[in-house]
Amino acid sequence: MKIAIVGSGAWGTALAIRLCKNGHDVTLWTFETNLIPQMEQERHNIRLPGAVLPESLKISGDYGCVKGCKLVVMASPSFPIRSVCRGVAPYLDEDAVMVSVTKGIENGTLLRMSEVVAQETGKPVVVLTGPSHAEEVALDVPTGCLAACENRELAELVQDTFMSDTFRVYTSPDAVGAELGAALKNVIALCAGVSDGLGCGDNTKAMLMTRVLTEMARLGISMGASKDTFAGLAGVGDLIVTCTSMHSRNRRAGILIGQGKTAKEAMEEVGAVVEGYYAAASAYELSKKQGVEMPIVTAAYRVLYENLSAAEAVHTLLRRGRKSEKEDAGWL
Repeated sequence: MKIAIVGSGAWGTALAIRLCKNGHDVTLWTFETNLIPQMEQERHNIRLPGAVLPESLKISGDYGCVKGCKLVVMASPSFPIRSVCRGVAPYLDEDAVMVSVTKGIENGTLLRMSEVVAQETGKPVVVLTGPSHAEEVALDVPTGCLAACENRELAELVQDTFMSDTFRVYTSPDAVGAELGAALKNVIALCAGVSDGLGCGDNTKAMLMTRVLTEMARLGISMGASKDTFAGLAGVGDLIVTCTSMHSRNRRAGILIGQGKTAKEAMEEVGAVVEGYYAAASAYELSKKQGVEMPIVTAAYRVLYENLSAAEAVHTLLRRGRKSEKEDAGWL
């Protein structure tokens, strides 16, 4: 199958490698056209150190590379994804299927990434997400992901295209839950890093990760998602991998913030897009729009955008009024 990956960051590159290994005709589109000669000659992308680009992988800086592609994988960062979609839209084949692998919520519109892709391209969209460090996928470390779409046939098309002996793909009709889990986990990975930077322990991180699942599900249900999705790969699975690994840019940035750096300083030191920073603002606004209480997301927003100290944010959360763990505890 002819496939284009639009976005040459670590995740887009890892997926391009995976699809080449699966025998597909793959082109990787990059905004950084100055890097194309180096990628073509050295078969190396500085965005994914240690990975070798297959000889069959083509590199392009031309939006027209999506012509003739049955699948077009949108892998750009969240903040420019609308403009990138506008760039590829005129070149898409009539029967093209879009695959959204970007994690985030658009600032301002509060739309999920698949909604932005669908708006700008007019094509059906399948969400591919889950606990998947690009560094490990490129090295064939066993990984599980989720292909989510209301259209079962399209979800299974993506499943069959990406599946391999080391990359297992499950399907789901719940794109809403899958995308919310993917976006919110970046915010919580930042929080987990802040916890580490402050010197808190495993107990703190376990509490944080567990309680935020309640916030995720609360928001998701208000938007029509299934609660069960947050107990799966796109929820707890993605939360585990990003909150516990130093592969996570969000966690690394959070550690620096916990140690006293500003959000801007932390992102500059990490040297790559920290999606959780952008997602925190959108998630906070979305919680207000939906009328859903999300104290951890609110605390993250205040640290990142209102200069609340990380230590005070922790104390504020711990001093909240008494709660039952389950909102419908069942006591008479």
